Amino acid sequence: MKIKEIKSFEILDSRGSPTVATLIKSDEELAEFGFVPSGASTGSREAIEKRDNGNNFDGKGVSQVIKNAEEKLFPELIGMEISSLGEFDARLIELDGTKNKKNFGANIILSLSLAFCKLSASKEKKHLYQYIYDYFLEHFSSKIEMKMPLPMMNILNGGAHANNKLDFQEFMIQPVGFSSFKEGLICGVEVFNYLKKTLNQKGFSTAVGDEGGFAPGIDSAEEALDLISSSIEAAGYKVDKDVTFALDCAATELLSKDKYVFSNDEKLSTDELIEYLAKLANAYPLTSIEDGLDENDWQGWENLTKKLGKKTQLVGDDLFVTNKEILQEGIDRSVANSILVKINQIGTISETLQTINLAYQHNYSCVISHRSGETEDNFIADLAVGTGAGQIKTGAPSRSDRTSKYNRLLMIDAMEDLNFLGRQELAN
Repeated sequence: MKIKEIKSFEILDSRGSPTVATLIKSDEELAEFGFVPSGASTGSREAIEKRDNGNNFDGKGVSQVIKNAEEKLFPELIGMEISSLGEFDARLIELDGTKNKKNFGANIILSLSLAFCKLSASKEKKHLYQYIYDYFLEHFSSKIEMKMPLPMMNILNGGAHANNKLDFQEFMIQPVGFSSFKEGLICGVEVFNYLKKTLNQKGFSTAVGDEGGFAPGIDSAEEALDLISSSIEAAGYKVDKDVTFALDCAATELLSKDKYVFSNDEKLSTDELIEYLAKLANAYPLTSIEDGLDENDWQGWENLTKKLGKKTQLVGDDLFVTNKEILQEGIDRSVANSILVKINQIGTISETLQTINLAYQHNYSCVISHRSGETEDNFIADLAVGTGAGQIKTGAPSRSDRTSKYNRLLMIDAMEDLNFLGRQELAN
């Protein structure tokens, strides 16, 4: 396939901040877009998202980033005959010439990789999830099967995603007790709607945070989990039997001078935070904990994994940043047992797939994830199905930037006869 034309655009993400969209056209008159998300709570080792740092959009504009790519990167790609996604991504990495993609920016690089991946699927006349699945089987040793992912739905927001005193960033539910994706999604939607009623009855605000979850003025994880528990029961479901809980602590955001500082001025050491998380896991059906400790606290993560790793999914987000080299370090140190997969953390689709393959080889689960600054693009839905990841984290069933992913999954579910494994996805 020969690249005929490339054009990038400055568009808005779900927070109203600029991001990059790129159109690639082939010589066969095929054309596809790649839309790039952006995070608020980011790991320090993520690939570099490049911004203009000028006057527009409070320095967050990307028009100059696009101009630089149009002048220096796109001419190197137009006219190229490319045989595969891996070849295209390797060329992008080569042309950028840096380890963290800081030359042109991971946002530009990812927009190109996304567009080319979709273009390749179109050329082969395949659904995107089928193309990803076939590519994975062709290039990697892990044996996978396509399946519908278990949702990890963020229904209460705190931390950097909300303007309240709730320290942990995300309080999520997983509908584990169902035999189909649609049934599980219906459960999640109904619990979310009953949570709104519960919050209204108690006089809390039902304004939503960045990822569509409610952001009430509550102060503790226990209060948040109790509110969710009562909403599950009110919706006619059973806590633990039908629905379990997941947390994203985003602990790096809490760390200050070797202590985890909470909004009530309580300061916890690493060991004390581990004990607190263990207490929560004993008191509630808390089956998944993401970023329970700081991204650089490797010894703490080892201790956390020894403490909870046999019964709880421990997900590395800021810890691993979808980077296979960092994941390998975690594997070598027996740290965590799961990885959050965010395509913009690494910057190309083929590198993302490499990281997923490494996780599978070492029995780490994979949770395909959105970012807090999303677009209406639903690529990650196809990625979750095509890699057989089994879990997807894409926010509350609220705001079109989140529901677009759920709607795409509903369509895939209607088109294909794929397994939905529910609680089995969380078995350690």
